Amino acid sequence: MNVATLFFYLFSGMLVGSAMMVVSARNPVHAVLFLILAFVNAAGLMLLMGAEFLAMLLVIVYVGAVAVLFLFVVMMLDVDFAELRQGFLQYLPIGAVIAAIFFVEIALVVGTWQLAPEALSMHKAAAKMPVDAMNARALGRVLYTEYVYFFQAAGLILLVAMIGAIVLTLRERPGVRRQDVMAQNARTKASAITMVSVAQGQGVTNEGVKRKDASGQGV
Repeated sequence: MNVATLFFYLFSGMLVGSAMMVVSARNPVHAVLFLILAFVNAAGLMLLMGAEFLAMLLVIVYVGAVAVLFLFVVMMLDVDFAELRQGFLQYLPIGAVIAAIFFVEIALVVGTWQLAPEALSMHKAAAKMPVDAMNARALGRVLYTEYVYFFQAAGLILLVAMIGAIVLTLRERPGVRRQDVMAQNARTKASAITMVSVAQGQGVTNEGVKRKDASGQGV
């Protein structure tokens, strides 16, 4: 057994174990941490296959941005997972049916797969590529020419996910004054200025004087 085979079994074993812990961990924070570990091991497998661009993409984008975003969203939402688990039994039959369908599909894929005839020719063509042909440059040409629309669609999906995370963490807190631009622009002289008749020798008191903020409500 050479070194590459040893690292393959190491990375693949850690990847399968981390993936199982992601779906079986009771603590959602621990599940996200196991997800990061699964991404790192998948990046190691990509390096063994010679796809260094995909390996760096997994580490930089998924571990450095997506997984950390998941972690902060889980920590900031403060969801009561004990309350969510109370209705677990009522969804168990549906989950069992879906899991059975997935297992049947995986069994069919594993039991009926075969090597395509053109795969060997593609492998030989890839082996004849010049040494200075960079993996990142080749992928960049393909992404920004043939699959540019799919690349832009993936960017829009990530944008929607980011906006959704912001909306979920945005909470209405009572007593917090927020700026209302429309109400500020709609203010008139009568609503912004209060004329008070001050008697001679007396100061201005808060009684009878009502200041208004930008939303038109008294403070």
